[in-house]
Amino acid sequence: MSVLQGSWQHETITVNGLSLHYVTQGEGSLMLFLHGFPEFWYSWRYQIPEFAKSYKVVALDLRGYNESEKPQETEAYRMENLVRDVEGVIRGLGYESCTLVGHDWGGAIAWSFADEYPQMVDRLIVMNLPHPAKFAEALRNNPRQLLRSWYIFFFQLPWLPEFILSWNDYRAIADAFENMAIDKTAFTPADLEAYKNAAAKPGAATAMLNYYRNIFQGIVTLRSWNILEMPTLMIWGEEDIALGKELTEGTEAYVKDFQIRYIPQCSHWVQQEKPQLVNQYMWDFL
Repeated sequence: MSVLQGSWQHETITVNGLSLHYVTQGEGSLMLFLHGFPEFWYSWRYQIPEFAKSYKVVALDLRGYNESEKPQETEAYRMENLVRDVEGVIRGLGYESCTLVGHDWGGAIAWSFADEYPQMVDRLIVMNLPHPAKFAEALRNNPRQLLRSWYIFFFQLPWLPEFILSWNDYRAIADAFENMAIDKTAFTPADLEAYKNAAAKPGAATAMLNYYRNIFQGIVTLRSWNILEMPTLMIWGEEDIALGKELTEGTEAYVKDFQIRYIPQCSHWVQQEKPQLVNQYMWDFL
């Protein structure tokens, strides 16, 4: 049986003129999961059945990823479009609000969505992605973080990043998981194959990179942020080589009701590497 088959159902929804794929399980109030780069809904495989015990869980393929539609224009991946997708999904599923969970790019979208549509977020959970104000500040003032973020600048180039990602049967995709993980057993060969196959779908590599090609109009712009009122949990794998732990410091300035749980000996791929602990921290918060 394929690793993509499980206790969940595969569905699609049309939002902003795009067909978005998602998996869903459970009934109740909505818990919406947003994955990061270079992932897809499968990153939440350990959370979907767990939280389906009490919620209608929906794990989305973001636009451009895996089975979701992949608009070709670079501007289609601007933050305002990504935020509007989340609004469309929540309303399209018949809900007024949700518990919103995001990791990496999904975390960036979750922060931005909560800022713009606070009434639609009951609770916010963000994993290994700092508040955008903290990230923008670090790229300006923290040389160490600037070095860690070298790939953002590389991804601005035309065609070369696509070539590197796709070279040797998308080896770079598998390497991103294997090389960054502290616990190398967290990703089976079948898991890595699933990520490579998702990235190999026509148009997916360029779409995934286009998120970064809009980053300077999006999450790293200097702008004013509202103070979030909804209860917010941050979960942070401490051995993240892309994002320094110091980026979490001072988040309280942007969030009124804030909790943070650090997970030592754990990489950027926190919910896949330490799923039981992540699930426990999520339940405690919920």
